[in-house]
Amino acid sequence: MTAFHDVVIVGGGGAGLRAAIAIAQHNPQLSIAIVSKVYPMRSHTVSAEGGAAGVAGSGDSLDEHAYDTVSGSDWLCDQDAVEAFVEEAPRELLQLEHWGCPWSRKPDGHIAVRAFGGMKNNRTWFAADKTGFHMLHTLFQTALSYRDIVRYDEWFATTLLVDEGKVGGIVAIELATGRVDTILASSVIVCTGGCGRVYPFTTNANINTGDGMALAYRAGAPLKDMEFVQYHPTGLPFTGILITEAARAEGGWLLNKDGYRYLQDYDLGTPAPTPVMRSMELGPRDRLSQAFVHELDKGRTIDTPYGHVVHLDLRHLGADLIDTKLPFVRELCSKYQNIDPVRELIPVRPVVHYMMGGIHTDIHGATPVRGLYAVGETACVSINGANRLGSNSLPELLVFGARAGRAAAEYASSATDGRSSAVLALSRDEQDRLERELMRHAEGSERIADIRTEMHKTMETGAGIYRDGDSLAKAADTLRELRDRFGNVGLDDHSRAFNTELVAVLELSCMLDVAECIIACAHAREESRGAHQRTDFPARNDQRYLAHSMIHREPDGSGRVSYLPVTITRWPPGERVYGR
Repeated sequence: MTAFHDVVIVGGGGAGLRAAIAIAQHNPQLSIAIVSKVYPMRSHTVSAEGGAAGVAGSGDSLDEHAYDTVSGSDWLCDQDAVEAFVEEAPRELLQLEHWGCPWSRKPDGHIAVRAFGGMKNNRTWFAADKTGFHMLHTLFQTALSYRDIVRYDEWFATTLLVDEGKVGGIVAIELATGRVDTILASSVIVCTGGCGRVYPFTTNANINTGDGMALAYRAGAPLKDMEFVQYHPTGLPFTGILITEAARAEGGWLLNKDGYRYLQDYDLGTPAPTPVMRSMELGPRDRLSQAFVHELDKGRTIDTPYGHVVHLDLRHLGADLIDTKLPFVRELCSKYQNIDPVRELIPVRPVVHYMMGGIHTDIHGATPVRGLYAVGETACVSINGANRLGSNSLPELLVFGARAGRAAAEYASSATDGRSSAVLALSRDEQDRLERELMRHAEGSERIADIRTEMHKTMETGAGIYRDGDSLAKAADTLRELRDRFGNVGLDDHSRAFNTELVAVLELSCMLDVAECIIACAHAREESRGAHQRTDFPARNDQRYLAHSMIHREPDGSGRVSYLPVTITRWPPGERVYGR
């Protein structure tokens, strides 16, 4: 079967749904397809907890939100993108209100806002601590009202069809049947989320395997700033489940094994002393995660069967506040740790949470491949630079989802028919390749789990919170060996219907590509900035590295790293300071 749509969106989460709505509103004549490997309400957006940043009234300003974002990024974001983002974020959040998102409110009826790490003012809108859940519900329900949006639920995109630098659609597998089909399009938007599953311990869902990044990289679009991997300082041990930053925004404390609020001993970029010492816990995520490592080195953490932890203390907040503003935190702690945070300490440790890097795009989501766009965590526009501030990611997918949707609609409206003979030939080649892969993998002797486990170990030890040249070089060598072993992976399941083992093979191939890009970019950047901390190059080096890393795929499959200057409009590089 070969289908045609004007715009194909790969990924059905918040970014994909917002883009689809924008397309439908911009040009109701266009046919829109959403291709998602899970049902849209199972997308990872649903797990976002804390909130969405947007200037909400007096006492705050767009300039202050922009400066906090620029400073938080360690000056590696593009400031034109940041200025557009902070201006449009409040309008997008208000639009969600009109579509039915149940934002939490103050007693007087106004939108409630809370503090979040790295931001001087309270500007994070929230819906208790299930913000992503309510946002995704709102977007999904709104998308259902547009008849021209066609969904391909539980389909896995295996390749982008690109001919002479122009995208022409995708090839995808229907997971329910194993059928391989071609979906042609005039433009394609990639919205597949992050790649946290490249690491062993992450807040990310199992679906976050970097598929979209790998597809775009293989199709000729460079990936940008892949060395910047954000660790969140508070994940539950064993599961990696996120304990939202909102828990600290409401007044939670981080304590070491001695019950001491250890963050007061570290430079978090916040002036000291701070009012009631609360802003310590609301330092930026990269610095809080780095402080944990120092506590570990000093022997001040608690050893558990699932690694070293510290404690998050919410007991002093009381049951009423926790049940009103942090009910999901209490539920998660009860179900996954068998503890009640009203009375007990929560064990937490840093976990991989977010990719600042991704597919290189301009301010409208366009990649260098004509007709190809990218949005959300899979993309790098870039407003996050070397470190994302908490609560900026949800409005980012709204702002740039809408922008990319409109841009893709404009492109599709004026593009020539994408059903060229060359694109159709490429689609047949891809379908034949997938059939051969099924047969080849049936005979392999290597195990998927063994290679994945080795990749996890390699990434954690080689490119964790701290890295150095030797660890990165060793990691690059190991990943090359794993790539060779991957060619001999075997499948036990030879059926077609819901072959999850086949999906795991396809995902592992994507993760290996993404892992190699992370390591290559981290090895090339010989400085420390934000989430990229090189122990052999501990200082920030604006002279050489005030630039985005860009990794291009070479014909032999290797990656070539180059640099693109950062766009600076109003804020020259300075000291990274918060809470002034």
